[in-house]
Amino acid sequence: MFRLDNRVAVITGAASGIGAATAKLFAETGADLVLGSHSADGHDIESLRASIVELGRRVTVIDVDVRREEDVNRLVDTAATEYGGVDIVVANAAIARRRESSILSDTDWNDTLDVDLTGVWRAFRAAIPLMREAGYGRLLATTSTAGAFEAWQEHAHYSAAKAGITGLVRSLAAELGPDGITVNAIAPGIIETPQTLDAINSLGADGVAETGRRQPIRRVGAPLDIAKGFLFLGSEDSSFITGQTMIIDGGRMLLRG
Repeated sequence: MFRLDNRVAVITGAASGIGAATAKLFAETGADLVLGSHSADGHDIESLRASIVELGRRVTVIDVDVRREEDVNRLVDTAATEYGGVDIVVANAAIARRRESSILSDTDWNDTLDVDLTGVWRAFRAAIPLMREAGYGRLLATTSTAGAFEAWQEHAHYSAAKAGITGLVRSLAAELGPDGITVNAIAPGIIETPQTLDAINSLGADGVAETGRRQPIRRVGAPLDIAKGFLFLGSEDSSFITGQTMIIDGGRMLLRG
């Protein structure tokens, strides 16, 4: 298995879904963790914290709104001051809000872009000086098949934000490669998370189940499927991979792309 022994990882959106699964897997493979959780979302991160402690790894949980620069900086600064640096950032925090485009307000547009795209940039920006000083780093983001690879009706703002991550990753990879920093993203297909199970803003339970029946691999993804991708991209074994967006979708794009 890929290992992250004695690495320090910062993860945003860590309280549920892909973020929580990634945090647990990183701890199981040797990493210490500084986790960003947005308490207003209502997800309980305490069981995750306890499971990481049981694994013998260090963990700090900080309440973070990725729309606030000072919150994101505090998250990364904590990794530096309490853990000695930051080796891996997984910028995972995101929101999805269904809006028909003709009534999509500037407020809704800006709020989604601020979380889903600029929030990624804030996390990366805060870590870059530390990684440059160390001569090593893994900057990772959760994007989506929606945007860069497929359409998602009534989610133009979400799709624009997620497609923007692909461009951000490519440009930063070229810029930061000489400093020993790789930059990559994962584009999940349909993963069973609290977000996709939301019938108002996403597919809901019935839509998730129907997607699973239609895909080449006859199921939707689990958060652990994406976490395993992040484990590889965060490890030494991915050292020659940068500027890429890895699609992990159970074959969904084979039929839709």
